[in-house]
Amino acid sequence: MREQYQEQLDGLAAGLADMCDQTAVALDTATRALLDCDLPLAEEVISDDVKVDELRADVEEKAFELLALQAPVATDLRIVVSAIHVATDIERMGDLALHVAQAARRRHPDPVLPEEVQPYFAEMGRVGVMLARKAGEVIRTRNLVAAEELESDDDAMDDLHRHMFTVMMDRHWPHGVAAAVDVTLLARFYERYADHAVAVARRIVYVVTGQMPGPLAV
Repeated sequence: MREQYQEQLDGLAAGLADMCDQTAVALDTATRALLDCDLPLAEEVISDDVKVDELRADVEEKAFELLALQAPVATDLRIVVSAIHVATDIERMGDLALHVAQAARRRHPDPVLPEEVQPYFAEMGRVGVMLARKAGEVIRTRNLVAAEELESDDDAMDDLHRHMFTVMMDRHWPHGVAAAVDVTLLARFYERYADHAVAVARRIVYVVTGQMPGPLAV
């Protein structure tokens, strides 16, 4: 019975890590759709979003079953409760990748982004994908060093997000209000995606240590 119970706990972690991998693929594909004005890629992200929702539902079902049937305590209870919170964060990452893809589809065949900001969004996409994949590895390994590294890794995304405002506040911005709104929203999507990846890592710190790290800096 104990071996089966441990397998169920391990299954929660595997499901959450798979969710991270799925959202990493979604953001990578959505970013390529955004930069290349590629409608099929945007549609792929939009249609695949249901996969993340299904993975979350599966994780939550297993977590509630463990709570009801096994009455976990101590570390095991932290694992189960944290799995529910983490599933929510990862699903939100998928939703944010979806929003990027929807923006690409909405403006097609026109580009969403002015050419001068496209390299910054390419980098935001790269950083976001790296954070999601690293969060998945933290879930699999419970590596506290890697979990803490995600906090500093997120600084790169924050810097890019702030830089977008510097670019748009330039009085010589020639692209009009609609482009400024698109850039602002999209930059926010990437920044929030990264914040949720960090939140996932922080939950793993709580699982291992029993202490939740302090609040994220805003």
